[in-house]
Amino acid sequence: MKITDTVTLDASQVNDDGYLVANARTARIGIQQYLGPEIGRPDLGVVNVYRDEAEVFSKRSLDTFSRIPITLDHPDDVVTADNWKQYAVGTTGDEVLRDGEYLKIGLKITDADAVKAVKDGKRELSVGYAADLVWADGVAPDGTPYQAKQTGISANHIAIVSRGRAGSQARIGDGASWGIRPFSSQTADERKSPMADTLRKVLVDGLQVETTDAGATAIEKLTADKAAVEKKLSDAETAHGAAIATKDAELAKKDAEIDDLKGKVLDGAALDAAVAARGDLLNKARAIAPDVKTDGLSDAAIRKAVVEAKLGDAVKDKAEAYIDARFDILAEDAAGTEQLRDTLTNLKPTNDAGKAQQSYVDRMTKRSA
Repeated sequence: MKITDTVTLDASQVNDDGYLVANARTARIGIQQYLGPEIGRPDLGVVNVYRDEAEVFSKRSLDTFSRIPITLDHPDDVVTADNWKQYAVGTTGDEVLRDGEYLKIGLKITDADAVKAVKDGKRELSVGYAADLVWADGVAPDGTPYQAKQTGISANHIAIVSRGRAGSQARIGDGASWGIRPFSSQTADERKSPMADTLRKVLVDGLQVETTDAGATAIEKLTADKAAVEKKLSDAETAHGAAIATKDAELAKKDAEIDDLKGKVLDGAALDAAVAARGDLLNKARAIAPDVKTDGLSDAAIRKAVVEAKLGDAVKDKAEAYIDARFDILAEDAAGTEQLRDTLTNLKPTNDAGKAQQSYVDRMTKRSA
């Protein structure tokens, strides 16, 4: 697991060549606190990780801090021979010593921009190293309980970073791209100091709560996680509501189509009336214009064809209401002519004069036809 460990650069000097030379205390022993999700334990809010002196001050561990590159901020990758020229702005010294609860390392910063950054106030050092976490509950020598221990510490580089907020309070930020960073890395004496329990005020669901810096950071992360979950739930509910609304619209459309089809189904009486009306229309059409073909035509088309057959192109572009009216007039005229024909046809002659009359009627009937 890649991890960072942050301390502040102590007194330094610039030599005649412009290099910045200093000693730094790094990699302190003791308890460090991490967010559970950051170290693979999302079920835990804050995890105490113990780093004992036997591990930190072992020869194998000390050798990894000797002659390693110094970088300006943490690179995204592990520093190797392939990218050393890209990232290195200096190097650590050969000698790595124990200084109380720390490692003491000599530094030489050889890049002009990095030297200027330190002079301008960028004085916090963050060790980028790899370590294994052994999950096992225990109690540190100072009485602090822990849930895991660091083993197999192997330093890769030391980064010059900006000071974290509230001094030693660590944050996921400067070193986040390279590795996880602790909330704090207090010594046993610092944890026993009254100043170690300085409280911050944070809002939790509108309520003001006093807690430590570590607690505040944990609360802020949990609050952010809660907000993210609530947003996902809200988005899911919105999508579900939209899906229901779409389905309701589809069902409503189907219901409307069914109702429309029901309206088009004729009952017995209505069907009889429709057949009678159609038959009456066809009879009138034949009486007006016997040669007009009516097969497959709608009622309106039959009226139009009959009227055009009788009156010609003069009515071709007339409105449907006009066509209907002219059809009715033609139908009345045809009915009158038919009645006259029937009357004249039914007259029977009684004498020679009657026969002459019949001949006249026949001629008139032919003319009417």
